[in-house]
Amino acid sequence: MEGDIVAAAKLIGAGIAAIGLIGAGIGIGTVVGGAVQAMGRNPDAAPLIQTNMILGIAFAEAVAIYALVVALIILFAS
Repeated sequence: MEGDIVAAAKLIGAGIAAIGLIGAGIGIGTVVGGAVQAMGRNPDAAPLIQTNMILGIAFAEAVAIYALVVALIILFAS
């Protein structure tokens, strides 16, 4: 009985840690949407905007990777 409670708590904790993945997805969508609008309005600045967009995506992906790693540690580390 006690082992079942621990297993349930691990699953709940991993699910809560995975909420960070939702935020990263929203962040990437916002970054790319803003960059596409900016490039459409000012095509001459496209290289600079594209560089900043790639940096923004990288930072958002880093947050997603951290959330995924935390969720996996909660699940598989005893």
